Parts: sequence; structure tokens; C-alpha cells
Amino acid sequence: MTFPSIAKDAVETDGDKYSVVLENERVRVLRYHDKPGDRTSQHAHPDYVLYAESSFKRRLTFPDGRKQEVDVKAGSIVWMKGHIHIGENIGDTNTDVIIVEFKDTNSVVSTASSSSPTGWRILGFGKHPEIAA
Repeated sequence: MTFPSIAKDAVETDGDKYSVVLENERVRVLRYHDKPGDRTSQHAHPDYVLYAESSFKRRLTFPDGRKQEVDVKAGSIVWMKGHIHIGENIGDTNTDVIIVEFKDTNSVVSTASSSSPTGWRILGFGKHPEIAA
């Protein structure tokens, strides 16, 4: 996976939290685990789908300094455009997710201040709130 020089790969920056489960020419599947109070280094993701194995609360900080708090319920499925961020577990539960990153050459991680994700859309079974940026 190639990212702009200022944006590093999540597995490189936070190998203690991210692990590669599967990778081929189309996707890379990551497992992510952290504990309350844990924080990632700044890193990039291309477009991806996230499946929440646990409920958690996070603060995302974007390159322009903007912060967004999200409260995700177990079983939620989230689609995100590629972006750069720092993630921090601000809840009282572990974060356990599966991330499917898409290796589409048309999916570009932007570094502009408008690169923050446009709208968390939480999908899934049952009643899940929608988190919009």
C-alpha cells in the first residue's frame, strides 16, 4: 500500500495494535485491538469498511486539528473514505474491530484539511445510531 510521505501505514506505526489477517491484490484485512487510554500514532487508511466486534468510544484527531468523538456499538458496520488520523480509546472498554481496506487505485488518501472523513455512517442489524461529521 502506498501513502503520501507524511502519512504512514497503520501496521507500521502501531504494530502492537494492528495485525494483518489477510492481504491480496484487492484488499487488506486488519484486526485492531486496544485498551482504554491507548492512542495510535498518526497514520493513514485508504477507503475501508470497519466491523465492530466490541462496543467502544474513540476520539479521532485529523491533520487539521479537528477532533471527532464516536461511540460505536458491537455489530456495527462503518464505511469510511480514506483519511489520516490519530485514534484514542476514550471509553472504558477495549476496542476490537476488523477493517477491510480497499486497494483501489482510484482511492486516494488526501492530506488536505478537508481530508477528514465525511460522515460516519453506521450500518448493521438492529438499531444503531448514525454518527455524522
